[in-house]
Amino acid sequence: MALSFLLARFKRQHPLRYLLEFQLTTIQYLTLIDTLARFHLRGEARQFYLGYFWWLLEPALYIAVFYVVFQLLLDSRQPDYLYFLAVGKLTFIWFSKSVVQASSSIETNRGLISQVTIRKEVFPLAAIQQGFYRQLVVLFFLLVLLLLSGKGQFHYWFWLLPLMFVQMLLISGVGLLAALVVCWHKDFQHLIQLGVMFLLFVSGVFWDVNAVADADVRRWLLLLNPLATLIDAYRQILLLGSLPKTDLMSVLLCQSLLLLSIAIGAYRIFQSRIALRVLSR
Repeated sequence: MALSFLLARFKRQHPLRYLLEFQLTTIQYLTLIDTLARFHLRGEARQFYLGYFWWLLEPALYIAVFYVVFQLLLDSRQPDYLYFLAVGKLTFIWFSKSVVQASSSIETNRGLISQVTIRKEVFPLAAIQQGFYRQLVVLFFLLVLLLLSGKGQFHYWFWLLPLMFVQMLLISGVGLLAALVVCWHKDFQHLIQLGVMFLLFVSGVFWDVNAVADADVRRWLLLLNPLATLIDAYRQILLLGSLPKTDLMSVLLCQSLLLLSIAIGAYRIFQSRIALRVLSR
């Protein structure tokens, strides 16, 4: 409904020859993605009594559960473990929820795909945009908590902006590719969820990557796992008041751009086949 409304609005505002072919400009596509994201967020909030409050309550409950397990039961010796866990878990939730939602977004919107001609990457990108809006709210409250508790370090907080930009690139690349493979075989949806669970345990969400004794193992873990690099970078900025390692961040940026480039190229090649594949089931 939101997509049809927005396209109808574009038809009233722009020359008919462009809109009959749905040759929307980049700005118009970005507007469409943002409109879809906001529409789904409002619809999602209306389904629950607590509405938007779940944006904060859900990650808080996750953090509370893992804090009880790893701090109170397993007696983690990490200093200020609650804040350490919160930074890692919130970073992971942004990545995991965005990728999982993006992976099923094209399949979920098959009804719209059968009615309008639109680039299919709009749907996973709208799902990713939803995750970005949630993260902005959650991050704001995390910063307030760190400020009030006196546990945060404020020297390099402005580095959060480029770090979030790099994470957005990574999420976009992974999310677009995940949505594409699910279009071909829905079974990949289960594999993606299992992969996300695997990353939960190997990315340093509950433990410190820098505590790995073997320097070579530690470096390869950070190089091969972009999410581990991101989580460590957020902790460096927010909790330790230091800059992330520039060599690792350069590798992370290259990895994110590579994944995003592959995803964009794949959608250009398979654009018409995506709809046929989804609608044939």
